[in-house]
Formats: sequence, C-alpha cells, structure tokens
Amino acid sequence: MNNSEIISKTIQFVKTTLQDAEGGHDWFHIERVWKNAKLISKNENVDLFIVELGALLHDIADAKFHDGDESIGPKIARNFLESLKIDEGIINHIENIINNISYKNSLDSNLKEFSSKELDVIQDADRLDAIGAIGIARAFNYGGFKDREMYNPVIKSNINQSKEAYKKSTAPTINHFYEKLLLLKDKMNTKTARKIAENRHQFMEQYLEQFYKEWEGEI
Repeated sequence: MNNSEIISKTIQFVKTTLQDAEGGHDWFHIERVWKNAKLISKNENVDLFIVELGALLHDIADAKFHDGDESIGPKIARNFLESLKIDEGIINHIENIINNISYKNSLDSNLKEFSSKELDVIQDADRLDAIGAIGIARAFNYGGFKDREMYNPVIKSNINQSKEAYKKSTAPTINHFYEKLLLLKDKMNTKTARKIAENRHQFMEQYLEQFYKEWEGEI
C-alpha cells in the first residue's frame, strides 16, 4: 500500500469515526487542519506523510468528549495505523503528536516535552482553525453545545490558568477569547502560520469591539 492509498484510507476512517461529532470538532475541522498543515509544510523541512497522517488523526478522539481521558485518541490512532501495517517509528511519532498538540497541554509545566517539526506544523494548523471567523464560530458552537453563557460581565477571565483549571472551566464563551484565542497568535511555531494568524487575530479584535458596542446598546 503506497502513501496515497494510506492517506485515502485514513480520510475515510476519520470521516466515519467523526460522523456524529460536535460541529467544531467534526470532519470539516480535520479537513481544514489538514489543508492548513499542507500549506504550512510548503515552507518547512518536514516529512509530509507524517504531517498528513498527524493532521488527519490529531482529533480522532478529543479528550473533552471522552470524560477527559487523553489516552483514547492515541490508542485509536495506533490501532488504526497498525491495521495498515504502518512502520512503528511513524506510529510512535503520530502518538507523540496527538499527545502534545493541544493547547491545554502547553499549560502543564510538568508535561514531558516532545518536539518535532511535524508537530510544529500540525499544531500551528490546528491553532489557526481556533482563531479568525471560523474560530469565533467554533467557540460559540462549543459554548452552545456545553450550554454556557455567551457573556457575563460579572465573570472575569482567568488568563493564567493551570491545565486542570482550563479543563474544568465553565466560563462564558467570550472569556475563552482572552483565556486562549487571543493568545494563540504569539504561540505559532512557523513563519507561515504567524503571518496568517496576524490577520485572523485582528478580525477577532474587531469582532470583540463590535460585540461590546452591541451589548451596551451603543450602536
């Protein structure tokens, strides 16, 4: 089985697995991250096969939809890749990408660090999908999914959260902008992602300015 066939089978596996997923973490999210990762890879010295597999499998079982269990995603990815008889070194790399890609893990100072250029690219691609117009839509979609308030002026944002505090947060969606989304621009790993993030970041700032004006009845 060649790499193209493996990617094709992976796409079908992800589509099937995530067919009933929450709208911000469904196949279309995966597809956008996959496309972003390929775009970023054009300017990076990476193994494109690993980038594509990692992007396609990075959210195969997001822990927040599995009672916080962070081991499920890597296990599902490993079992699938083993069924295709993928090289063990590649499987280990994909597992490490899944284990280290999330924003919440960057808040854990005790987390054993893994680094690779492929992780950098996929992490950037994933973070780009969390900001800008789509990032705003995803944030409110998930907030609605969790039955959270859009905004509550009484509840202040908690900027310097620990990983556990971040995972347990039930704050309004607007707080999420300050606790994560507006911080992502400066956390991009690659030059390409930083350039794209600048535009999306500005869009979010403009959105928030408009939101507060409408909330206060100024316009």
